[in-house]
Amino acid sequence: MTRVPVAVYAGDPILEFGVTQQLRPRPEVEVLKPSEEARAEVSLVVIDRLDDAAGQLLRRLQRTSSVRTGLIVSEFEQDSLQTTIECGVAAVLRRREADQDRMVGLITALVRGEGMLPGDMLGRLLDHVGKLQRSAAAAVRPILSTLNTREVEVLRLIADGLDTREIAVKMSYSERTVKNILQEVTTRLQLRNRAHAVGYVMRHGLI
Repeated sequence: MTRVPVAVYAGDPILEFGVTQQLRPRPEVEVLKPSEEARAEVSLVVIDRLDDAAGQLLRRLQRTSSVRTGLIVSEFEQDSLQTTIECGVAAVLRRREADQDRMVGLITALVRGEGMLPGDMLGRLLDHVGKLQRSAAAAVRPILSTLNTREVEVLRLIADGLDTREIAVKMSYSERTVKNILQEVTTRLQLRNRAHAVGYVMRHGLI
């Protein structure tokens, strides 16, 4: 079995000692010394709460390392979720649940490219993502609502693979009219070309 090299970062020496002593006997894990952290495949941050100092540590790891980061934390406050997401934390475990098996499970999940969250945190994450999606939709809705029926139809036909002449025949317009409609849409939505226009409105569920 290949042991996973793990760099442990703790809020104080007692936390670091406790986690290190639990992990060292496990054959799946190699706990690295501070001077060896460049070999790490997983960074494990152990803290009481996500304060400013912990946030700075997580951001430093995100900037300077390509390894995945797991967080073991005692208190996880409501506003901590945003920070963990922004800092690229891929797995979270509460300290009261952090026995040997669960910590090793967190580390191996990170190595496999997986994430891990307690159930209540997962629910909060889904709520958070939902709010972001709703905010994004609200931001683009006023723009999309400016499209009229014939503009939407032109974009639908482009998405179906029709060229300008075929669209003109299908809609009983001149080719110049079709080009003018498309030019109006791309200018209003600040898009580069017809492919960009189609992709934009498809992503936002208009066609």
